[in-house]
Amino acid sequence: MNVRPTALALLLASTTTAAADRIAVMSAFEPEWIALRDAVANPETRTINGNRFVTGTLEGQEVVLFLSGISMVNATMTTQLALDHFDIEAIVFSGIAGGVDPSLSIGDVVVPAQWGGYLNAILARETAEGYAIPPWMTSNFAPLGMIYTRTEAVQSARAETPEDKFWYAVDPDLLATAEAIEAELPACDAEGTCLSRSPRIVTGGNGVSGAAFVDNAEVREWAFDTFDAQVLDMESAAVAQVAYANEVPFIAFRSLSDLAGGGEGANEMGTFLSIAAGNSASVVLAFLDALD
Repeated sequence: MNVRPTALALLLASTTTAAADRIAVMSAFEPEWIALRDAVANPETRTINGNRFVTGTLEGQEVVLFLSGISMVNATMTTQLALDHFDIEAIVFSGIAGGVDPSLSIGDVVVPAQWGGYLNAILARETAEGYAIPPWMTSNFAPLGMIYTRTEAVQSARAETPEDKFWYAVDPDLLATAEAIEAELPACDAEGTCLSRSPRIVTGGNGVSGAAFVDNAEVREWAFDTFDAQVLDMESAAVAQVAYANEVPFIAFRSLSDLAGGGEGANEMGTFLSIAAGNSASVVLAFLDALD
């Protein structure tokens, strides 16, 4: 085969990059991953289809860091892109989220045991008797007005025919490691903005994701009552589904930046983004350090 030296060098570099088993550590957007990116030892950046992938060592683990982009579609594309170009043994998401469970507070880091896409929906027809979905369609959940959540048909090597799924469980071994983490999380940021109480780490329960930023008390209450959700975001369930289809262990750490419309005043994300993103990154670093 007659390959020019420059092309051969690029091919060898690509093969070397993908050769090592790595833990994928991802966040949705820049403020969420700055602390993690800055902590990587011997970083090398590779750009694939416009997306930056930073390889190196983080808390003793070989990692590849990248941004999913905000939204379910972006998260799906970038997760699969990473799996196609790197040998990934686990996926870890670090980011912020909206708090749904009334027992949780801003700054808490929540590690749900499973994730579902709650806004994959049927928008029902309004009739004289109320909203009604087509007779050949079904929903397993209580609706919010015209919004009826539905399951998805997922095709993968796990089954010969598509599976109807809503919940995607995180890896039990990764969750067990997360449950053992003990970390003192700061209640104030560098500018002196402080929370009303000390943040904590909460593991287990449910998280839901959808293609909408939620700042609505009614949606928040519905997500809690219907899905028993602790948090909601715009990416984690999509990543969980891609991980499931590719049979790669997955876990997500989400720190609450706001209450998704449940607070007394304006949305809190702009005020507490720094604290929430930093807390999530701190727990993820402790998690990586605790892995075998």
